[in-house]
Amino acid sequence: MGKNERVTRTVGARAARLDQVCAAAVEVARAGITEVEPTDVGDHLEVVAEGERLVTHFFECLLDGYRGWRWAVTVTRVSRSKQVTICETVLLPGPDALLAPSWLPWQERLQPGDLGVGDLLPATADDDRLVPGYVLSDDPAVEETVWELGLGRSRVMSKEGREETAQRWYDGDHGPAAPISAAAPRTARCGTCGFYLPLAGAMRQAFGVCGNFYAPDDGRAVSADHGCGAHSETMLDTVETPVDELPTIYDDNEVEAVSVSRAAGSVASEEPAEPYGHS
Repeated sequence: MGKNERVTRTVGARAARLDQVCAAAVEVARAGITEVEPTDVGDHLEVVAEGERLVTHFFECLLDGYRGWRWAVTVTRVSRSKQVTICETVLLPGPDALLAPSWLPWQERLQPGDLGVGDLLPATADDDRLVPGYVLSDDPAVEETVWELGLGRSRVMSKEGREETAQRWYDGDHGPAAPISAAAPRTARCGTCGFYLPLAGAMRQAFGVCGNFYAPDDGRAVSADHGCGAHSETMLDTVETPVDELPTIYDDNEVEAVSVSRAAGSVASEEPAEPYGHS
């Protein structure tokens, strides 16, 4: 004989049964949509059981700009009653509805170049790109300077902030992969240019500022392996091309005097000049 033990049985939640009286009240549900004109309500799409004697009717929305949205009308009735009552009416997005992008905090929506004249962009207190000036910043140039230890700037860039900045600069328009850098000679790199002004601190090994007035990156931070055609050591090889001496085209010694007859009505040189400077 087997051992008798208590048996526990998992009972799953049963799906709500569709109430036929509420499901048949399509026109009652349609009449409950009073927020818009009747022409803005389209075909009946489906009916869904929400609970006991509680169903929701879905209608197509024909409003401009709401493609894929649906009118949802929830109806119910009292037990043993044939009278259907409207609970609520709402406009809901369907599976193919056009929806606005997910909301993002303003710090995450900002893009480079969004800050205009007169705009203020406060840094948050928990910005992980910044650390207090009296905290070790992992930057030797900062740690060795007493001015940074609470006596100058209240916050300095953290190691994470510098790494993020360096990667952004390196991958941007002033790094080695920029089109102008790829088109420049391989030896024309900013790190060997006389107009290259290296940055201080941890960024010194990889970045500097271009100081060439004629370069497109003048006044901008560039990577040491960036390059352009305005490198200080760029020289053009000039080749002297001999110019053949052309023969003399006009020779005074070979001028031949030719007598010219005057046409009728012309003015002779010995006659007085005509008015308005004509001769």
